Amino acid sequence: MENLLKITTVPIAYELDVQSARLEYSGKRTQVEISRQKGGLTIHSRPARLKMDTFEARASLFPTPLQSAFKAAEKGKAAASEATARYAREGRLMLEARPGDDIFTQIDSGRNQKPAGEFMLGFLPTAGPNIEWSAPDLTMEYQMDKLNFDFKVSGGNFEFVPGDVKMKITQYPDVIIEYIGKPIYAPPSAAEKFSYLDATA
Repeated sequence: MENLLKITTVPIAYELDVQSARLEYSGKRTQVEISRQKGGLTIHSRPARLKMDTFEARASLFPTPLQSAFKAAEKGKAAASEATARYAREGRLMLEARPGDDIFTQIDSGRNQKPAGEFMLGFLPTAGPNIEWSAPDLTMEYQMDKLNFDFKVSGGNFEFVPGDVKMKITQYPDVIIEYIGKPIYAPPSAAEKFSYLDATA
């Protein structure tokens, strides 16, 4: 028995357009600024210094009014002490005097005694000058030139572009059924009338 039906299956047909994910960077131009700092040689020199203080030496020859007052006060105190001691000594002589003793002659001879000892006339200052000395100093400092680099980087932008998949259907699936047999007539007796169609076919 021959097949009366022809069945044809048409599969689906499609196209895929795939774009991969990517990272895009957009930025401006980077600038560099160069500046120069000039160096040089620096020399610090300090000469020798001599400090001479002659105040005490000058005061020994020509005392100031304040020093003269202090010296006079010291001499006054010493004179008062000597006078007190002399009066005490003379008073003791008077207390121990006996009739017939010449007390006043002894007192007068004691007051008018000739100075004894060594006497020295000084015209030079009795104190020397105070001298302070500092050594000289020389400092040299050399500094090289300096170059400064200033990078100005503009802010860049990173943009992430996700991937994409596009599907395009070019042909949909289908099933084609064809009848390949002879025509079936109802009632069957009518087939004889159309037999000439089969002969021409």
